Amino acid sequence: MPAMPKYLFTCEAEPQYLSEQSAPEEELYAFAYTITITNHGEATAQLIARHWIIEDAHGHTEEVKGLGVVGHQPLLRPGESFQYTSGTRLRTPTGAMRGSFFCVAEDGERFEAAVPEFALRAGGSGASDAPSSRVLH
Repeated sequence: MPAMPKYLFTCEAEPQYLSEQSAPEEELYAFAYTITITNHGEATAQLIARHWIIEDAHGHTEEVKGLGVVGHQPLLRPGESFQYTSGTRLRTPTGAMRGSFFCVAEDGERFEAAVPEFALRAGGSGASDAPSSRVLH
């Protein structure tokens, strides 16, 4: 029987295009993404920092590093999950994001949890028959 890894956080991403916060005529496309981080390891560990690489369709890359996620540094026991939603803006209707979280286990062991690349795509929802929304400036 294979042993369970001692240190293992898995990450899932669910991106969403925010048409009401976007202005395509100004080359501004807003996206939200919901990240679910789950501790599949044997050790309790804390998410300390984030590192994102955000790329638009023109190959323009932005790197974002910082402590925690949305003001939190969640401590996850084995089997626990933490979910948060954040956002980013691109100058093109498509792009991609990938990243990692720096984590420290209770015993002091440091490890990285990778976030596999996910696509950011504007439109295509077919919601154009909805009442038009107002743009607030």
